[in-house]
Amino acid sequence: MAEPLPLRPAQGLCIRARQKGLAAARPCPSFAGMDTSLNLDTRTGLPVHLRVLAEKYPKADWQGHANFNNMTAFWLDRHLMFRKLLGQLSDEAVTAFDNGPGPRFAPNLQRMAGFFLNQLHSHHHIEDEHYFPQFLPLDARLEQGFEILDADHHVLDHHIHAFADHTNRVLRQIQDGSGAHDEIGRFHEMQQRFATFLDRHLTDEEEIIVPLVLEYGPDFD
Repeated sequence: MAEPLPLRPAQGLCIRARQKGLAAARPCPSFAGMDTSLNLDTRTGLPVHLRVLAEKYPKADWQGHANFNNMTAFWLDRHLMFRKLLGQLSDEAVTAFDNGPGPRFAPNLQRMAGFFLNQLHSHHHIEDEHYFPQFLPLDARLEQGFEILDADHHVLDHHIHAFADHTNRVLRQIQDGSGAHDEIGRFHEMQQRFATFLDRHLTDEEEIIVPLVLEYGPDFD
């Protein structure tokens, strides 16, 4: 049984350096000086000063705005896809834990987890390299917001690799005929934590990016 495809390491370049086109820029800082309440693992939302445009443009009004374009709709659909795929993976893990892994569980897990993780990794890479550097100069009030999103991507990169490792352990145990009951349980617990982190990141990212699009109407390259 093939394991999910190996994942590439994080790019590790700072948004500000990418925005200036510095291909050989220094690595991102460790973000050790960042307020711990803003860390992905601990924060419960964006601070008030970073929600200045989110308050001006409530989510319910986004799609009706003249600057809400096809690229923004596609970007939000990708976020929705990630949430749905993670929900499907979680549901299948619960079923396999309760009833034992059926004959389709391992192939489905390999296919869905591999697709989910690699698509998420690629999505973050495109944001880091293309979208965020374009948005960063638009509004100086949200500069810290991009630093938070940048830090999130580095944290999530570690979670993505941990997700792949858990997936591989489940697949190996099923292939070895050990049933993988306990490993599936640990896999599901990891999924629940990952879902919390990912949803927090996606929600905060949306509340920074979409209001910027509505306010300034930038063109995506």
